Amino acid sequence: MSSNIKPWPSPMLESHGDYRAEAPLESHIGGPLYSQQASLPRLPIPSLKETMDRFLPTALPLAKDEEEKTSLIKAAEGFVSEAAELQKRLEGRREEMKDSSWLQLWWNTLGYLQVRDPVVVNVSYFFHFSDDGSLPYEQPSNKSMGVLRASSLLYSSAQFRKLVATGELPFEVIGKAKTPLCSVAYKYMFNACRIPRKEQDTYRIYDPALHTHVIVACGGQFYSFDFVDEKGDPLPLNVLEERLQRCVELSKGGAKLPFLGYLTSDDRNKCAEAREELIRVGGEKMVKALEVLESGALMICLDENEEPTSKKQASEIFWTGGLTAGHNRWFDKSIQLICTNNGKAGMTGEHSMMDGMPVVGFCDFITKKSYGEVAAESGSGQGYEAAEKNVKNIFEDCLADLHSSGSNAVALVDQSKANFDKLISDHEMQTQSFQGYGSSAIKKMGYSPDAYVQMAMQLATYRLWSEQGGTYEATQVRPFLHGRTETTRTVSPASEAFVKTMGLRPKRDEMNATKRKEKLALLKDAVGSHAKYIGNAAKAMGVDRHLLGLALSVQSGEKAPDLLSHPLTIRSKTWREVGWFINDSSDIPETAQIKIPFYSHVTEGAIIEKAAWNDPVVRLAKIKWTDNFQIQWLERHMKTTQGFLLIGQHPGLLVLGEATEDREDLTEEERMYPDVNRMKGYLIPPGCGIIIKKGVWHDFPVSVGPDLTVFTINNREVVEALMSMKEPVPMDFGDCYKVRTSDRYPDLDLSFPDPRIFAQSLEFG
Repeated sequence: MSSNIKPWPSPMLESHGDYRAEAPLESHIGGPLYSQQASLPRLPIPSLKETMDRFLPTALPLAKDEEEKTSLIKAAEGFVSEAAELQKRLEGRREEMKDSSWLQLWWNTLGYLQVRDPVVVNVSYFFHFSDDGSLPYEQPSNKSMGVLRASSLLYSSAQFRKLVATGELPFEVIGKAKTPLCSVAYKYMFNACRIPRKEQDTYRIYDPALHTHVIVACGGQFYSFDFVDEKGDPLPLNVLEERLQRCVELSKGGAKLPFLGYLTSDDRNKCAEAREELIRVGGEKMVKALEVLESGALMICLDENEEPTSKKQASEIFWTGGLTAGHNRWFDKSIQLICTNNGKAGMTGEHSMMDGMPVVGFCDFITKKSYGEVAAESGSGQGYEAAEKNVKNIFEDCLADLHSSGSNAVALVDQSKANFDKLISDHEMQTQSFQGYGSSAIKKMGYSPDAYVQMAMQLATYRLWSEQGGTYEATQVRPFLHGRTETTRTVSPASEAFVKTMGLRPKRDEMNATKRKEKLALLKDAVGSHAKYIGNAAKAMGVDRHLLGLALSVQSGEKAPDLLSHPLTIRSKTWREVGWFINDSSDIPETAQIKIPFYSHVTEGAIIEKAAWNDPVVRLAKIKWTDNFQIQWLERHMKTTQGFLLIGQHPGLLVLGEATEDREDLTEEERMYPDVNRMKGYLIPPGCGIIIKKGVWHDFPVSVGPDLTVFTINNREVVEALMSMKEPVPMDFGDCYKVRTSDRYPDLDLSFPDPRIFAQSLEFG
């Protein structure tokens, strides 16, 4: 690695999503990495008939009934003629973009840079590295295992970066034929950062010859230091360790800046507004600080307070940072290497201009050498600038501006943190590490390991949902110039036959030779069908990218072909929707409120149609505190159960009375009313619910102080009966028998004590 990195014609290029704009850099950099670009074939466009022939088998197994299946076949038959003009436009676009892919600009912008969802959770991906067994058995007294791990990863990253920056990295190949792969993504790997903008983000890439620093996040603060020499080679390991440790020490003292990293985790328009506000209040100092961060080769995140001991814990940290380390990220950086206090390591990548496979190569390179091997290779360096001088707090000079009276920066950080915390809390990750056997064993069985696992996922989703779901995997199409990915669909007639024969639950008939032979044959067919689809997808002859291109070719005012909006088409390209998250921050807009006159302190929401299960319906209710502890109304339902599910962080109180309709110790009249001697108040913990048996007397849940959000689950007949009431009076219709307690028990004080005291004693309120 003796050759110097050639300076770029410009110190920075700002991409708007079109690979062609930055393509001249490839010939400027030269080397093996970009040597095949000019000879790569261009992304093809399948014929309409080819796409329909591949599409129908992936969609028909998902049909709800024969009528839906027939309607899709009819739509597909008409599609070839309906989409003929769209196909011509698409072919014209391909002809116009002779030096690129007809899809890449659409994909980079519509699929990434224009998407306004937060990149965290929704876009960014992560890897979890294996442990480094060469790290010291006991943590050194003067630095953490994370610093040691980060230093060796940074050393190897510098080596890989130089290979990319000089073009000396060999171009990638695939398959036995050693087919070259497109190298366009490597320009966006190092010294790169996504820039939030209104409506569409941009991507800045900086000259690696000029920008020789790395960014370090520690304690939510951001630092920079030089990590390579003038030739682009890594500095000695001990120098990197000293500078990383200096970042740790600085993060523990001095004035703290707001956790600016949260501003990269929000809705993209909010991120853009926040960046504008930072520049407005910080002026030229902030512009320069942001440029330092954005131009850094990559980012090291030292999570000094994290010590994950399980794959689940580590995955949550590397994926998003979680609720405890999310402030220690800058999610717009192309690559972030994350090291925890106990030496665990991983990375998270920004996805906009670069897919995962080139990054897999990078991660494979930097993890091949252990800390011990790097230490032996590097040796000890002397005569370098002291860490105290070289390490800089990037935003230190902006501290006063950020906290000035005219600044809204701190408020924006607080709001983005709240949004981040909610986003993270709304999602959960479960990790599964299967140790039974691996790819070698699957190959010996005669199957493609990838296709085999995809069929396992199909069976799992079938058993989870009681029907097939449109699962998929991405297949790279990088044998084509500026190619990225194609969707590989996993549903097929063969997979349908396999999962249905396997059944919704294990049949325990594996020892039956006939059954076993049948299942193995169906598995072989399903795996073979999937492997064939992968082969077509890898040739850019899949379904989804072609249908997308046709849909995008529809001009304003034109009617799109019926097939594109067919319910079965949509179902075939989406995962099944399994639920809707609602918590106590959910509001019930006035337009969604229904009027039931019995509880003035309760705002009731309309029926949630999507969540109805046959006859029962699900609604949302917001219950406010009231200091009236009297039990004024009690009701029962004889044909349906009722459920209340408390959402959020607060408990509720529910008064229940034993069912009386079958009590032999009561008279016929007494069975028509609740037995006050067999009534109790139950405190329902937050996040819990209760299903009330038929005939049980009950009141509506009561707040114990804070506002309460509740799922109410009962019968449509009951809800409609309650809605028909114009005023709060006793009722006996629509499976709702509701009594006013004072009518039956005029001399009794039916009330409960202040529930707040009891709730607080249990640490609920």
